[in-house]
Amino acid sequence: MSTDLPTPARISSARALHAAASRLVPYRVHNPAVQQEPAWDAPQTRDLAQRACFDCHSNEVVVPWYGRIAPVSWVVTHHVEEGRAVLNFSEWNRPQEEAHESGEEIREGEMPPGYYTLLHGPARLDDAQLRQLAAPPSGAKGRRKATAEATATRTTTESGDIPAPAGYCGGELSPAKESPRCVPG
Repeated sequence: MSTDLPTPARISSARALHAAASRLVPYRVHNPAVQQEPAWDAPQTRDLAQRACFDCHSNEVVVPWYGRIAPVSWVVTHHVEEGRAVLNFSEWNRPQEEAHESGEEIREGEMPPGYYTLLHGPARLDDAQLRQLAAPPSGAKGRRKATAEATATRTTTESGDIPAPAGYCGGELSPAKESPRCVPG
């Protein structure tokens, strides 16, 4: 007599096959080419951002070994996609709609997130390093600054946080003549 009901052995085999297949074809982080970075105020600031921010907010993500195995790879990829959508240091030539909030989030301890620093020792910054990372660029608000490494101009937002792309005027890109706090790009 034959039954159509699955046996425990068949169920276990199906689960094992599904688990193996999901690990072989995980959802992965892809790193597109770096288009443009901000004109950093100092090499140390870029180093701090690379240690604490780049693994979610750049196109230079370094995924640890466990982040390549599903289902962890799915979570990592989702976090990176969300992070890049909000702020991407590798695509500074496009609007960074929430760049003006990043300094405040660093000062309030929201960034880098605790779960990230728990797993990534180099992302644990001391108070002085966090202040440097959250500080507005040197010079007066809205002052242009260019470096040999990056030809882009940069401005600070009204709150004086992390620099935004040229022409950034508190939430949208618009011509500088429309807002006195912006610097022409």
